This record gives sequence, C-alpha cells and structure tokens, in this order.
Amino acid sequence: MLTEKDIKQIEDYGLTLNQVYKQLETFVRGISFANVVTTASIGNGILELSEDEKLRLERLYEGKKDALDIVKFVPASGAATRMFQFLHQFLESYNPQKELYREYLKKNRSMDLSTFFDSASDFAFINLVRKKIRENYPDYKKSDKGQRHYYFAKALLDKTGLDFGEMPKGLIPFHKYKKYATTAFEEQLFEAAYYAAVKDDVYLHFTFSENHLAYFKEEFNSIKSRVSRKTKKTFHISYSFQKKETDTIAVTNENRPFRDSNGNLVFRPAGHGALLENLNEVNADIVFIKNIDNVATQEYVEDIGFHKRILAGKLLDLQSRIFGYLRKLDNNVGLVEMKEIQSFIWNELESKDLPQGVSATREFLNRPLRVCGVVKNTGAPGGGPFWVQNEEGATTLQIIEKSQIDLTNKHQNAIINEATHFNPVDLVCGLRDYKGEKFDLNEFTNPDAGFISTKFENGSAIKALELPGLWNGGMANWNTVFVEVPLITFNPVKTVNDLLKKEHRPDA
Repeated sequence: MLTEKDIKQIEDYGLTLNQVYKQLETFVRGISFANVVTTASIGNGILELSEDEKLRLERLYEGKKDALDIVKFVPASGAATRMFQFLHQFLESYNPQKELYREYLKKNRSMDLSTFFDSASDFAFINLVRKKIRENYPDYKKSDKGQRHYYFAKALLDKTGLDFGEMPKGLIPFHKYKKYATTAFEEQLFEAAYYAAVKDDVYLHFTFSENHLAYFKEEFNSIKSRVSRKTKKTFHISYSFQKKETDTIAVTNENRPFRDSNGNLVFRPAGHGALLENLNEVNADIVFIKNIDNVATQEYVEDIGFHKRILAGKLLDLQSRIFGYLRKLDNNVGLVEMKEIQSFIWNELESKDLPQGVSATREFLNRPLRVCGVVKNTGAPGGGPFWVQNEEGATTLQIIEKSQIDLTNKHQNAIINEATHFNPVDLVCGLRDYKGEKFDLNEFTNPDAGFISTKFENGSAIKALELPGLWNGGMANWNTVFVEVPLITFNPVKTVNDLLKKEHRPDA
C-alpha cells in the first residue's frame, strides 16, 4: 500500500516505516474494549469528604505548598472548530439569496442557531464581530434578517473575518466584564492564583499548536499586568507543542491510507494522549491538570480554588503516608507493619488486589499518584470513573471514555448507564518519588488502551488512531483516588452557546 514517495514522506515526518505499519495493523486488528466491572460510586471507589475533612486537607496544603514546586498544566492545543460547528453548517447550507431565514430554521429545526442569534449581543466577542461587519459588509443594516445572520456568521468565522473556527479555543473571548472581555487563557491564569501560587509566583505550562505560539505570546503580553494587578501575583508561562512524532496515520473506512488532494499521506495529532510526553517533561512536586475551556467568571473562582486546594491536600496526605511506608520497606519491615501497609492500600488506595511480599508492595506504592475530582453525572458526554479488569485479571480504578467500551454488549452498556459520576478533568498529580526523583511517566501507561475514532478531513470521513488518553490509558498504572467535587468546578465550553450559561456571564 505504501510507495517510495510515501516512505520518504514518513521518514521526513520523523516517523519510521515500522511505526506506520504497526498503526495500520492496529486499524485492521482493532483495539480491545476495556472490561468494565462496575461503576465507581460513593463508598465504592469515590470519596465523599465531610466539611471538617475538607478544611483539614485545605489547611494541610496551605501549610506545605510554599515549600513545593507547583505547576498548572493546561492542554490548550485544540482549535475552536467544534465550538462553532452549527454555525459552520449554517454557512455551508444556507443561501440568503434563495431562502428566507425563517424557512431555513423551520426546515432544519436548529435550536442552537436561533439561541445563538437571539442572544448575539450577550457574547464577549460581539464588538469584534460588529467591527468586522462594518469593515466587510457595508450593506448589513439594509439587509434582511437572513442576510444579516449570514454576514454575522461570516464575520465570525470567515478567513477575511475573525477566523474564530481556526483560532485556539483558549484565545476566544469568553467572558464580558464591564470594561473588558477575557479569554479562557486569561481566566486560567486568574484562577491559578487561588490554588497554584507559591508565595507570590504562579507557574503555568500550556500545550498548544506551534502555529498558535505568536497569538498566545501576544495575549499574555496584553493581559499579564491586569491579572497580576488583580491577584497580586507574578505569572510565569512555559509552553510546549504536541510532538510531531506522536502523530498517527489516517485511513479510509476500508483501512487503506487516506491521501490528500495531492496524493500525500495524511497524519493527525494522536489526541490528548500524545501530551503524556509533554507532561513527562514537567519537573514539579505537584501538577494541577485542567482543560483550557473549563473556566468560570471570576466571582466563582474562590469556590473553585477551595476545592482544588482540597484535592491537593488529599494528594499530600496520601503521599506523606506512601513515602513513609516506602522508607520502611527499604529497611526490615515487620509483620505488623506489613499489615498496616496492606490496610492502607486496601482502604486508602482502594486496591481490590493486594500486592504480596515486600518487593511487590514497594513496586505498587512507588508510582505516580493522582487525585481526581469527579462530579455527579449530568449526562455530559465523556469519560467517568469505573472499576476495570485488565488482561491479567487485576481490577483497578480508571477513567474510561465511552469510546473504550463495547456499547453493543448489553452488560457493559448497562454499567455505563448506571454511572453516577463524570470525569471533568480535574486532576492533581504527584510526579516525584519518595527520594525526590522524577518518575518516567512512560513506564506507567497502558499502550493498548488507545482508541480508533471517526474524524473528518476536508469533508471526507476518515478513521484516526488516538494514543491512550492522557488521563485514561496514559495514567492506567498510576495510583488513583477519586474525590467527589461540586458541579461548580465543571464549566466546559463545548459549543459557543455554553457561554450563555450563568457561570460564564458576570452579570447573570
């Protein structure tokens, strides 16, 4: 299937022929589904903390954090294309010269579209759109409703307009305050000051596409004085790009290499699982992980920060005991102490399979640790906390995406439908061992936990291979603890109309 030209393209890309053949074999063979045993729930893998315990953990974190290296890690690589998907479809399918807007709306029954245009003045980017309309469409005010809506969408998404569909989501104006608008990028900085600050310094690491670097630098330069003035903190930004060599080949529905209009192979970023390499280069005691679009207006940030500090306190509490036990295991540990350690593993680390013997116990404890906030299930698409059995028969707590589960299996499907909690990507991670050395995170992943998804390339349906998700298979062999957190901590913007929710409207 591969020509000499293909082989040269693969090598120029930084991949090997063997890697590509393995990827093609994976498409043909498929990826085994996760074997979900049961959903995690309160008392069965998910902790529900009392108010006293929350305050204790917050005090613990506040007392220790200024002596630690702390980084907030924000995956921000994605363009905002899906955020405006229904508007892209509107531009492609609506001709204002041939059809009245009300007839189009009736035919397509798009509640998203009517909600968007009815609330257009409430969006933080409204003034930018109006400026583009004045520049590009002088007949706007004389036009009928359908034409005006069409011009509005073009000013927002067209390359001659704001081109928001191709901009990173982190740089789209999200929140409209009285004197200025803020992007998700700015809100991530502001929020970090409430839980990731070490004395007066806040360190954040963003991952994004290399072609967006100049935009992020420009945004940081324009907002840093405002955020520093409001929080009385100094912000230090580092960044990295999703590594090109983690990209995977795209194929057709027949599992043949997909080619572009020039006959070249198409390679795609392999999902957020590829960011494990980026996370592996972060050298810190504690790393907070949060998606770029999960922000709220500043009135909610103290509450959100409180729950982040609780998760970090829980991590430090567990870590202190784990490190103590590992030091004991380095010496001659007695039977009584081994029973104490096993009790800790059973009760605190929620292990269904206790390690046997000193060597196995040391290996079990000496892993990266993550404390994951989970929220009550609201029907949002995405992954959740489950008990999963691996091929060796061990049952562990994992974050599992629906795409990893065989939904045609009635039993597996029933378990998914019983899920009580959802994964909002609210992680606090310990990346150093008890000797202060950094773990190599590649040693704790499950390479077989990737998944195959359907994507679109220039209008054509293709199959894409995604590496084990960063917080799914990428962290499969970490020690994992789930803690229930309130819904206020979860405010993602998957579609532009999510910005109309009260958590994204300062005056709401």
